[in-house]
Amino acid sequence: MSDKPTTLPPPEARADWTIDQAWDRYTAEEHQVWMRLYERQRDLLPGRACDAFLRGLDALDLHRSGVPDFERINPELNRMTGWSVVAVPGLVPDAVFFDHLAHRRFPAGRFVRGSDQLDYLEEPDVFHDVFGHVPMLTDPVFADYMQAYGMGGLRALHQGQLHNLARLYWYTVEFGLLATAEGLRIYGAGIVSSFAETQFALEDPSPNRIGFDLERVMRTRYRIDDFQQLYVATPSLQALLDATLTDFGPLYQRLRDLPDLAVDEILPSDRVLTRGTQAYARAGGRLGRV
Repeated sequence: MSDKPTTLPPPEARADWTIDQAWDRYTAEEHQVWMRLYERQRDLLPGRACDAFLRGLDALDLHRSGVPDFERINPELNRMTGWSVVAVPGLVPDAVFFDHLAHRRFPAGRFVRGSDQLDYLEEPDVFHDVFGHVPMLTDPVFADYMQAYGMGGLRALHQGQLHNLARLYWYTVEFGLLATAEGLRIYGAGIVSSFAETQFALEDPSPNRIGFDLERVMRTRYRIDDFQQLYVATPSLQALLDATLTDFGPLYQRLRDLPDLAVDEILPSDRVLTRGTQAYARAGGRLGRV
């Protein structure tokens, strides 16, 4: 998502802000960067990422030829859940982003970070967007959740509640955990695409980890510049979808009268999985996320 106002697309983009991926223009160095990132995460994620993500990673074969060719992976993705990946020139206006999701299209940047940026990047690149997000779109339940989120985003824009809905995306799609019988597992793209945060989110004593509650999540601020101070674990992807399919109208009414919550705040009503020390944040952090 982006906070850009709705403007005309750049000259190289179509009316819906999509562009050609131009896969044949990737350099050998860019393919090598992808493979370095892919292999590092592939070795780290078993036992940490959720089963749906790992199944999707295998199904799409994202390491076959370096940077994935969207034209190659889209037929399989479409067969599995009706989704496709479309290339965009960067962050797009919110209305454009939500419209793509509502029509089962995931907008992905096509640029590849430099070899000197393996461990930190300010703007999401093709590795974050495709490795991080797309494997989960092979799961039918999560695929439905993402479409429902897109449809809800279009409504939130008209109701002036986008800041609340953005928090739901952040604590689920980007930095969500699942509470499984085997323990906490990652499904959020911002974690699975980051070597450092994959470990921090599950193993570091610093962050709070709590159970999912829709209203609580939509009241809670988040960090955009470093590791999270709070991670939220949902009991299942189906529970996440069910929460999103409810009528948000009454919820938005309540949220207008409730204060925002700080990123390190614990409420008496929270189901606390880990009460963190917050030591990392208090020490100033170190911008370790990609």
